[in-house]
Amino acid sequence: MAKLQNRPRPTRDAGTATAGSEAIDDYLKAIFQLSGRDERLVTSTEIATHLSITAASVTNMLQKLSAGEPPMVLYKKHHGVKLAKSGKKRALEIIRHHRLLETFLTQVLGYPWDEVHQEAERLEHFISERLEERIAAKLGHPEFDPHGHAIPALDGSIPGQEPQALSQLKPGEGAKIASVSDKDPAMLRYLATQGIRPGVRITLSEQLPFKGAFQVRVGKASTLILLSESLADAILVATR
Repeated sequence: MAKLQNRPRPTRDAGTATAGSEAIDDYLKAIFQLSGRDERLVTSTEIATHLSITAASVTNMLQKLSAGEPPMVLYKKHHGVKLAKSGKKRALEIIRHHRLLETFLTQVLGYPWDEVHQEAERLEHFISERLEERIAAKLGHPEFDPHGHAIPALDGSIPGQEPQALSQLKPGEGAKIASVSDKDPAMLRYLATQGIRPGVRITLSEQLPFKGAFQVRVGKASTLILLSESLADAILVATR
């Protein structure tokens, strides 16, 4: 893990974030998450859906972010957008804040995993570098958050993972749960009741006919459970 004194100085202090900068952070984070590991171009419609806002609002913001000096994004209307170097750096910093906060809230303050996402969303824009480093040190510099998502290191690197959705497994194939979506608290509460968490082995028995539910075995349980397609898509697994 890189030492704090060797870390490049940020363009602004996260502790002084404003309402406008919070919105910018949300856009940068959304583009990073939607672009995937291959950093493909992301459409305005995808961003609008992800952030639950209008496409016109997205277009206006992307134009502003691409006109800055340096630009935060590289945007061409009707083609899509990708993060510029400065935008990617900030996105990774915010994602690191978010996932460290989720881990801290769970491990130190005893929050259940279905409550930490919204708390971290509120706090991620405001913690200082000093607090960020102290949280990471307190936790032993973790690589993954409670939902199995990789925590970016100080240098922006992310532990390598290439998981696939549970729904992509073949009948009879087993895998280890890598991560689960943290967006829906009710879903997380349900998954917890079924013993579904990162690190647990899961085996796909079959998918019921006509694109029905997925029948799976969790760990060494004697009984099978049914997961809807949306649940199966929200669970990422590693077959290696």
